Amino acid sequence: MVIDNLIKHIEEWAPPGVAWDRDNVGLQVGSGGIELKNIFLCLELSEKALTEAARRNCNFIFTHHPFIFNPIKKLNTQKDSKAALIEKLLKKNITLYSAHTNLDFSGEGVSFALAEKLKLQNVKFLNNFDSNQFKLSVFVPEKFADDISDAVFGAGGGIIGRYSECSFRSNGIGTFKGSSKSSPFTGKKNNSERVEEIKIEFLVNSWNLNSAISEMLAKHPYEEPAYDIYPLKNKNSNYGEGAIGTLKQEMNENDFVAFVSKQLNAGGLRYTTGTRKKIGKVAVCGGSGADLLNKAVASGADAFITADIKYHTFQEAENKILLIDAGHYETEIHSLSFVKDRITKFLNREKSKCKVYLYTGTTNPVKFYKQKEY
Repeated sequence: MVIDNLIKHIEEWAPPGVAWDRDNVGLQVGSGGIELKNIFLCLELSEKALTEAARRNCNFIFTHHPFIFNPIKKLNTQKDSKAALIEKLLKKNITLYSAHTNLDFSGEGVSFALAEKLKLQNVKFLNNFDSNQFKLSVFVPEKFADDISDAVFGAGGGIIGRYSECSFRSNGIGTFKGSSKSSPFTGKKNNSERVEEIKIEFLVNSWNLNSAISEMLAKHPYEEPAYDIYPLKNKNSNYGEGAIGTLKQEMNENDFVAFVSKQLNAGGLRYTTGTRKKIGKVAVCGGSGADLLNKAVASGADAFITADIKYHTFQEAENKILLIDAGHYETEIHSLSFVKDRITKFLNREKSKCKVYLYTGTTNPVKFYKQKEY
């Protein structure tokens, strides 16, 4: 199996097209065309992480945070630690790949992993995206309907929630009159024709639209196929921000804060209290999710856990919702277990002997000072 096969599997789950438009996701360094050995997962790349990956004979490193975020203008391997790591990756023939906001925004992604770590039930997106889907409708002769449907499905069309190969078909009569320069598939030139056709409708994500159209046209028998593209405002059930769910049993605020600290191994929680005596409905967002505060409040959540919260955001939340800053690293690191499980299942299906390793160290640069007692 080559690395590109693994990348394709990852991107079917966390498509680059759903990422923040200023993000840099995907292959960072190396090649997807080489044979896959073993796989190494870490939140971000460091010298120690790369050393461990090489020791475990891994030639594919997956990170959540992109190694290359801003454009690189020069590579001075003597003075620039990032340039030195790039040099080592290339010399060791290791491919580096990152899934960042596309993993944040995908179902079973970063926030869903955080929700699972906090033992939330009935988890769904806190804020589903909208306006990133289209309806593709095409008119075809009946005997070509299945071929064209398969082509669109293969290009990522027809996915609704947990269902794939979704479409709707309706029968009708198409009319046309070809000019003297036409080459009609059915009927004659310069003649008014009536043909029984099927209209097939598909839901297509914006990042799959061009591919779906190209595959549809490649399979269509007509010289000038008729098709429609409608932009939609529908909520996308598969992509969004944050997550929300419920605890199996309600807790008071103090017990819940202690529970979050223990579950996330977060020793330096910052929080402001809300107004609820009991915590039952909980919103989360792995990483920097403070912008979702109003969504969390509007959802009726008793608590909201995220990271990188500013002082004035705590002021805004006070007496509205229990707001907890559990740390950027602490709210994202658990997603790697989800990534490992999905990759392992894929390798098993492909009967691959490649192994998947989680970094045994930490790349968290944040330390907490504990005052000594005298």
